[in-house]
Formats: sequence, structure tokens, C-alpha cells
Amino acid sequence: MRAVVQRVRQASVSVGGEVLAAIEEGLLVLLGVGQQDGEEDARYLADKLVNLRIFEDAEGKMNRSVLETGGAVLVVSQFTLFGDCRKGRRPSFVGAAEPGRAEELYQELVGEIQRKGVPVKTGRFKAMMDVALINNGPVTLLIDSKKVF
Repeated sequence: MRAVVQRVRQASVSVGGEVLAAIEEGLLVLLGVGQQDGEEDARYLADKLVNLRIFEDAEGKMNRSVLETGGAVLVVSQFTLFGDCRKGRRPSFVGAAEPGRAEELYQELVGEIQRKGVPVKTGRFKAMMDVALINNGPVTLLIDSKKVF
């Protein structure tokens, strides 16, 4: 699984002008699911997200997690994170999981975050979505359950 994680003051996702979900302080997670991903990747990523110490403490240091701050997580599916742009001018998405399996693992991740006690909201799987955010910092991180950058 690949995630672009952004620390936000607020974020929302809309389809056709209708706001589906919105959060205040927390994390916006753009999530891609790959062909090789499984439940262990969802568990790993959920644990990493809720415990990632990227929120400031009283001294201004990144030392607190979304779990500790009482923030929320907005998870938006984005298969294009598995786009391979190395050849030609059009990305290849052969590394992305097929939609049915991707949605299962997307829902597994969401459930894991909820079970860890963090409020989580989602976009609409396979929909054309508009995502709005106010990035706090800005703080943006890349997480891949299969490799280290």
C-alpha cells in the first residue's frame, strides 16, 4: 500500500459538488493499493498512521500522533499512486490492485484505524472526487508498506 499523508487543519472530499466527508485537524491520506498488498499491509499502515508523531507538542516539536491529539483521518482512494511513468508519456497502472480487491483492503485499513480509536471518514471508492485541504506545516509524507524510501 502506498499513502501520501498530509497533516491538515481541515480537509474534505466531494463528488459532483456534494461534500461526502470533512475533517478538522488530522490527516488526509491518499491511498493506493497494489497487486501484492494484503491484510498485513493494511494493518501495518493503519498502525503507522495513527501512531506517526507528526503533530507538535507544547514545545513545538513533532512529537504527538493523531491518536494523542484527538484528530481524525480522511482516507481517499487513489489508484494513480501506482502509476508507472518511466516509459512513454502515459502512466501504466498495471501495478495497482484490481478494483474489487483494492476496495476490500481500503475498507480493511479504514476499519483498522477505527478499531485503534481514531475517527475516520472516507471518500467514495472508484468515484471522480474533488479533495480540498489546508495543509498544516506543510507536512507531507510518503509511506509504502513494501519499501523504504
